Amino acid sequence: MTTTFYGAREAGPSSAVFGLLLRLLSSNWTWGRLTLVLPDGSSRQLSGKEPGHAAVMNIRSYNFAARVLKGGDIGFAEAYMAGEWDSPELPVLLETLVNNYDHIRRLFDGNPLVNGINWLGHRLNRNSRRGSRRNIHAHYDLGNAFYAAWLDPSMTYSAARFERPDQPLEAAQRAKYASLARMMDLQPGHSVLEIGCGWGGFAEFAAREIGATVTGVTISREQYDFARRRLFQAGLADKTDIQLIDYRDVAGQFDRVASIEMFEAVGREYWPTYFAKVRSALKPGGRAGLQIITIQDALFEEYDARTDFIQKYVFPGGSLPSEAKLAPVVAGAGLTWGQTERFGRDYADTLAEWARRFEAACSEIGRAGAGFDERFHRLWRFYLAYCEAGFRSRRTDVIQLTLDRAA
Repeated sequence: MTTTFYGAREAGPSSAVFGLLLRLLSSNWTWGRLTLVLPDGSSRQLSGKEPGHAAVMNIRSYNFAARVLKGGDIGFAEAYMAGEWDSPELPVLLETLVNNYDHIRRLFDGNPLVNGINWLGHRLNRNSRRGSRRNIHAHYDLGNAFYAAWLDPSMTYSAARFERPDQPLEAAQRAKYASLARMMDLQPGHSVLEIGCGWGGFAEFAAREIGATVTGVTISREQYDFARRRLFQAGLADKTDIQLIDYRDVAGQFDRVASIEMFEAVGREYWPTYFAKVRSALKPGGRAGLQIITIQDALFEEYDARTDFIQKYVFPGGSLPSEAKLAPVVAGAGLTWGQTERFGRDYADTLAEWARRFEAACSEIGRAGAGFDERFHRLWRFYLAYCEAGFRSRRTDVIQLTLDRAA
């Protein structure tokens, strides 16, 4: 696909649409300040009554306005991917927009027909066994070389827990593993099932540091190959077993079950199936420790009824829960929700570090595959900044929680 990056001088119908968009924004802006730098070099400024960030948006093409009115927030992302606008501090801009969202949301609702098409596309990505393999392949099988270029050496692709502001990312990821193990009361000799084992980071920690025996499952071929090789080279092959199977097909019972940011890929219609598997996989008296990204309770129904940028372009079939929506499903599975710890700000800091590392590795990533072109890079820049803005605005959070099965 060829991407056109627009020049600096445009006029005509697209600028008229931008004028309409600007008027709508101006009458509804409430938080912080936004400076719009136009294609001709002039600027417009929006200032809200509530103090906040000072964000800048450099408009390269007025065509972006038509994309927004047609495609809503997805159109806004697509305009960035096409190079129609930019920002020197993308996470700051997106957080500023998020904090104004309740007042400008109708600008980002998009055309009902386009929204319907996006909604249908998301629903077709349901997480059946076949659908899950397809959805996971679309994201995680971009290649181990791609992820290794910007993740920390532990190859951990989930929120870290920072014990101090200057803590290196790899150490903060280890702290995350340690906190989950502590909450699970993971002990030497325990058998552990990890649902969604990624590249094997937690399996290595639990086997080496705790002395547990870990069975990890994944449906990503790339992760499976990497994790098996990693654990063999670490001398932990006798304490770990990585399997290329769907979590629904796991047999046997374990002292503990762990799952780190896999639940977001389950899909709402399969939540009962997931928690039923957690319960059946636990021995009586066993405990599960989960790490899950959540969305504010008040935002869930609207979020669940729409399709967003991440669901269309990054995680097909993905869906975030709210804590309130999870609670009855957990109880219905016969599990008792115990301890909960929330650390969304740590996720924002994790994403900021990933973005920094991603930018530093852009040339290396470009050599890793033919599809890693400028549009791909802009998609991932937007994705990382979009997620960071969500956590900094507290619309999204991340939790570690425990679930107990009665003896």
